[in-house]
Amino acid sequence: MSTGSLLAADLVIAVLAAASWLGGGAASTARRRPLALGLAAFALVATLARAITITALARAGWWFAAEKVLIAAPLSLAAVGVAGPRLLRAPGDIRAVAVPLLFAGYATSSALLVTILHGYPASAGAGLLAVAGVVAATAVSWRALGARPSRSVSRVAVVVAVATLVTGTGLTAAPGAAPGVPHDHGYPQTRIAAEPTKRFTLTAGSATVSASGRDVAAWAFNGQVPGPELTATVGDVLEVTLRNRDIRRGVTLHWHGYDVPNGQDGVPGVTQAAVLPGQEFVYRFRADQVGTYWYHTHSVSDVGVRMGLYGVLVVRPGPVAGLDVTVPVHTLAGRPLPAPTVERVEAGVPVRLRLINTDSTTHRYALAGTPFRVAAIDGVDLRGPTSLVDTAVLIPAGGRYDLVFDAPATPVALFVDGRAVYSTGPVSTATGAWPLLDPLTYGTAAPVPWSGFDRTFTLVLDRGLDLHNLLPRYAHTINGAADPDIPPQVVRLGDVVLFTIVNRSPIVHPWHLHGHHVLVLSRDGEPAAGSPLWLDSFDVRPGEVWKVAFRADNPGVWANHCHNLEHADAGMTLHLMYS
Repeated sequence: MSTGSLLAADLVIAVLAAASWLGGGAASTARRRPLALGLAAFALVATLARAITITALARAGWWFAAEKVLIAAPLSLAAVGVAGPRLLRAPGDIRAVAVPLLFAGYATSSALLVTILHGYPASAGAGLLAVAGVVAATAVSWRALGARPSRSVSRVAVVVAVATLVTGTGLTAAPGAAPGVPHDHGYPQTRIAAEPTKRFTLTAGSATVSASGRDVAAWAFNGQVPGPELTATVGDVLEVTLRNRDIRRGVTLHWHGYDVPNGQDGVPGVTQAAVLPGQEFVYRFRADQVGTYWYHTHSVSDVGVRMGLYGVLVVRPGPVAGLDVTVPVHTLAGRPLPAPTVERVEAGVPVRLRLINTDSTTHRYALAGTPFRVAAIDGVDLRGPTSLVDTAVLIPAGGRYDLVFDAPATPVALFVDGRAVYSTGPVSTATGAWPLLDPLTYGTAAPVPWSGFDRTFTLVLDRGLDLHNLLPRYAHTINGAADPDIPPQVVRLGDVVLFTIVNRSPIVHPWHLHGHHVLVLSRDGEPAAGSPLWLDSFDVRPGEVWKVAFRADNPGVWANHCHNLEHADAGMTLHLMYS
């Protein structure tokens, strides 16, 4: 069983245990003896079963089990210790075990809430708050059932409540906030001085565009979704003028996966101010990285990208040989883009399909009708890619795969989530059962270029309550905190940096570091065995642990965030800083 499945199983067992304890307590107050005893017996078994899942999670990594071992386990033991003996004696009046059963329900429920609302890391404040809740709820139940809590119970409740207030609950804003991340001043001036050889102008504005045969409201560059495709040849100097016609929340241009100088990265409040209506900003950088990339607004990006402020950037080594097609997949107003395209290709012509996932969730791609190779991922060529057939690929949010093949005499088709988006003729092949390519085992391996690391950071991805502008929110968190209260990762120029990224949440987080590609070292303890994978976007699925590394060779302040942009907006963003 995978760690993600263990996390899900443990959560289900915890819910069943808490519900059964509380149900047994309610049944006992109603003097429904068989029901109360049946629910209590089930709750007892479920509570003891958690020992198995918690032990397995602790073996997978302390990140997955910290609050379960330190808070849930003691509370569960207290539940069994209080309710178990009373159940074994099974008094004639089943109402006599109501309070012990309810206590057990409060204890297991409180432990469950710590996991759901607080998560990682476990803290003394969270534990004290959980205990205080159990004591308070038990005292209220005791009184409601016609009994009076003893003085000792009352004293314990008071002591725990005071200790909770003194220690803190762990749900307040991080003291001192995250230090050292510059916002809205001192923006880097790193635009190159060379004379541009290619100039583009992108004007952002509201528009009505066609999506799958229906007119929808959008935000668009130059009135189209996606925006104009920007192409360059190695050696070009690109100058892109961004203008904002009427997007009131501002726009920028982030060159996703393209490692530009810091001042050209397009992150509002970090590398530049957002471009407001009537304003413009000029980006200039050298085309020295061959590959498939894309651009999008990074100002209120969750909304802006979803509404259509994105486009393709392709840098080629020279003239195009054969057929070169970009396929930027997007969902606009619930309608899939692009519309299906049918293109006739002569047999033997070399074809490159540049697949780009501009959505915030993973898409499944399947090329039917021909063998193919994955020539590049995230703009970086793979080493020794082998021929594939009847194999699908998963592309994370923001990711790009280049598929290459020689056109056969028979039709081929590219399916995205079962929908044909590109073809050279009718293809009826069913692709849903095809196996998935594991990029960590594809291609020819090469030695890791470093023997050690100068900096190491661990990022534990989770959910939890957080205060944002003095208001509570259920944030997507990193190491128990949410943006802007996450301390930056500070490195020096030339450092070799190791990231350990752990996902203990129940949802996928596509990870994206600006300004750098990272080399994948391992996933869940298994070393990468295929071609060196230099990625800028990769899915960290529930329960997974990724180790990736890079050399700090692009000075500045860089966003490091989940590229499910809704998650990033809800707190899952931090910054990499050069000292």
